[in-house]
Amino acid sequence: MSNRAKVAVGGVAVGLILLWVLPAWLALLIIVGVPVAAYLTLDPSQRRRLRRSGRRQIGK
Repeated sequence: MSNRAKVAVGGVAVGLILLWVLPAWLALLIIVGVPVAAYLTLDPSQRRRLRRSGRRQIGK
């Protein structure tokens, strides 16, 4: 299993635990808010590189 797959499985597990423990609206706020906050902390050059790599993989 690749590292990305492990991270994805871990993210799904944490999301399911949050949905079970917290109210649904708060769990969804956390699930969406953490990646958005991480993206906003990137420098503009890092954001460009991330967008470029995402488009490149879609067109494989």
